[in-house]
Amino acid sequence: MKVSQANWQQIEEYLRSDDRAILPLGSTEQHAQLSLSVDSILSEKVAADAAEPLGIPVFPVVAYGLTPYFTAYPGTISLRLETYVRIVRDILDGLKAQGFRRILIVNGHGGNQPAGSLAIEWMADNPGTAVKFHNWWNAPATFAKVQEIDKVASHASWMENFPWTRLPGTHMPTQQKPMIDLARLRVMDPEGVRAYLGDGNFGGYYERPDEEMQAIWDVAVEETRALLEGAWA
Repeated sequence: MKVSQANWQQIEEYLRSDDRAILPLGSTEQHAQLSLSVDSILSEKVAADAAEPLGIPVFPVVAYGLTPYFTAYPGTISLRLETYVRIVRDILDGLKAQGFRRILIVNGHGGNQPAGSLAIEWMADNPGTAVKFHNWWNAPATFAKVQEIDKVASHASWMENFPWTRLPGTHMPTQQKPMIDLARLRVMDPEGVRAYLGDGNFGGYYERPDEEMQAIWDVAVEETRALLEGAWA
């Protein structure tokens, strides 16, 4: 259940029998012709779809992350590292104070990786808790499915183009964009990144058939749900 669709009494009742929760992490950043909220939309939806049959609470997505390299694109908002880590720590502290002890972080943005390191540190500081950090899009089974369909896929390409991340009336280019040089990208300032990337797609086609995207999504949901149902110790 989404916490946004529950009241406090329902959460209190849930905590009498279970202590699992999901925290989705996203970002607000350029995704070429797709929504600026792609990472937030996808992490929250895969979390909710995975948790639905289990009745596990899904907390609202943290919609801002670490994306300083894209700040030359209007609409991209990046938090400072120290700010972000403190936000995630405060949320984990709050979840523990409420009675949650097993927390799955479903991450939708590669730049948020410091939250995974924080989770390990936080567990050491909070014995009796368990946190799993899950990059849903490149988890083994999900990424294997992506590669099975098309090996040329990356940020803002077809692999993030789902019906729920598209914008009405937006035109998608039909060509396959060559993959960028990631090593070169990593040493550029934001203006250089924009000049190098153009529209923001790292490489690959811009869209693929919906049945292929649904096949990827089904694997991602199943893989995420397995983490909720699997061992926590």
